Amino acid sequence: MRHIVWDWNGTLFHDIDAVVAATNAVFEPYGLGSYDVDGFRAVYTRPIWTAYERMLGRPLEEGEWERMDEGFHEHYHRLMLECGLAADAESTLRSWEREGGSQSLLSMWRHEMLVAKIAEYGIDRHFTRVDGLLSTASGGHKAESMVAHLAELGVAPENVLVIGDSVDDAHAARHVGARAVLYTGGMTSRRDLEAFGVPVVDTLADALDYA
Repeated sequence: MRHIVWDWNGTLFHDIDAVVAATNAVFEPYGLGSYDVDGFRAVYTRPIWTAYERMLGRPLEEGEWERMDEGFHEHYHRLMLECGLAADAESTLRSWEREGGSQSLLSMWRHEMLVAKIAEYGIDRHFTRVDGLLSTASGGHKAESMVAHLAELGVAPENVLVIGDSVDDAHAARHVGARAVLYTGGMTSRRDLEAFGVPVVDTLADALDYA
């Protein structure tokens, strides 16, 4: 592998506690019990609205997803201020750089916030390209964004390793013909990650073994 495409939320950025707390806040008006991290991972899937329907036990009504998504982000952007990078994120980025590999960042989080956040942590210098979601909509799949990301980079998919915390990251890698490693620090349970059939790791440093 010559190039790594990193995911942000749940991978380089350890925000699982903020995600769970924000989700609980969104569902509080529905009278549902709150989730802990393991409970949340048990129901989490993508697209996110499918997970919400699973939690509610019914289909979402017209306009309900948009209201819930807006509410989630209001809570998340407050709670994420207490979160930080994954424990070995910076050392792993530096390690791959020392190996002579290139790396980029592709996230389904909002682009302007993503760019500001990685600059705040001082890790923006590690990435040859950073792409986040340009529209206000969220919750969709990553595959088409991966196509555009690699096209802009001009990197051959067979030379790319995608590292993320979601099965959606592995789907996106497969869609373009790249390889993937999935990390257990995010929103998806180890069982669901392993079911996809790609390597699963507990640290970001371990993911480099597959690069």
